[in-house]
Amino acid sequence: MTLQNPQRPTGGVVLAITFQYYRDLPRAMAFYEEVLGFTLAIDQGWSKIYQIGGQAHVGLVDEARGMQKWAEHKTVQVCLRVPDVDAWHAWAASQKIPGLTAPRDSDELGIRAFVMNDPEGYQIEVQTAKPGH
Repeated sequence: MTLQNPQRPTGGVVLAITFQYYRDLPRAMAFYEEVLGFTLAIDQGWSKIYQIGGQAHVGLVDEARGMQKWAEHKTVQVCLRVPDVDAWHAWAASQKIPGLTAPRDSDELGIRAFVMNDPEGYQIEVQTAKPGH
């Protein structure tokens, strides 16, 4: 049965998941669990969904099974807003994470931030809002 004038559902979104595709899923899992400290929320076998916070999640997918394939050039960035960007930077530096930049202030955006790469090149930005933002 087709509705003639369908309305947008009012139930809201219960989960937000950004899916990323990996050649080496166990290596990506180790990074998101051991380095970032994310909790595995949903285990679908070849797809692992980690809770970032609240309803925000990141999904790690084995590219051999997923709807997309691994790509060398990444066009997705995961951004984590944290209370203390400098403490996160110190932790990331101690883990020798590739692509780690020094923290920088952006007056235009009202943030202090740095970026790093996960094991297969997805960029992760870590930022703290500056006072008043």
